[in-house]
Amino acid sequence: MELEKLEATIEAVLFAMGNAVSVEKIATAIGHDTETTRKLVHQMMDRYNQREGGLEIIELDDAFQLCTRREYYDALIRVAKQPKKYVLTDVQLEVLSIVAYKQPVTRQEVEKIRGVNSDHALNRLVEYGLIGEAGRLDAPGKPILFGTTEEFLRNFGVRSTEELPSIQPDLVEEMKSEAEEEVQLKLNL
Repeated sequence: MELEKLEATIEAVLFAMGNAVSVEKIATAIGHDTETTRKLVHQMMDRYNQREGGLEIIELDDAFQLCTRREYYDALIRVAKQPKKYVLTDVQLEVLSIVAYKQPVTRQEVEKIRGVNSDHALNRLVEYGLIGEAGRLDAPGKPILFGTTEEFLRNFGVRSTEELPSIQPDLVEEMKSEAEEEVQLKLNL
C-alpha cells in the first residue's frame, strides 16, 4: 500500500474504534510490522500537531487513539451536553495515587496503607473509569487486583504510568516522621 493509503487506513481504524487501539491491531489492519506501524502513527501525530486542528492522536501505553483536543472540550459540552465532568475528592485522589503507584493492588492493601475503609472511593474510581480490575490475586477468596485504565492515562495526560512523577525518598521519610509525630500527639491527649 502506498503511504497515503496506509495513513488513511490507520486514521479510519482509529476513528471507527473510538477507544485506544493497540499497535498490534493497527499493524494487522495495514499489513505491516509493529515498528513500521508505530513510526507511521508517530509521523501522523506530528502532522496533526503541526496543523493544530480539532483532532489529535494520543499514545496510551502501547496503543493510539484519535480524539478531540482538550481546548475544544467546552464547545463539545455546549453541543452534546456531555460527557460529565467529575470532581475527585481528596480521598479519591489519595486512593487513586495508591493504585497508580502500587498497581496491581487489592482493596485490603489500599486500606492497609490508608488505615481506613476505602470501598466508596474505589467504587467511585471504577465508576469514573479511572481504575479497573487488573486480575485476581492467587489467594483465598481471589481478591480483585486494581490498576489504572486508559481513561486514567488520558485524563492525567501521560502515555504510561512510567511517566508519573517519581516519589522522592526524602519526602517519604519526612511524611512518615510527620505521621508518627501526629500519632504520638494523639496518644498523649
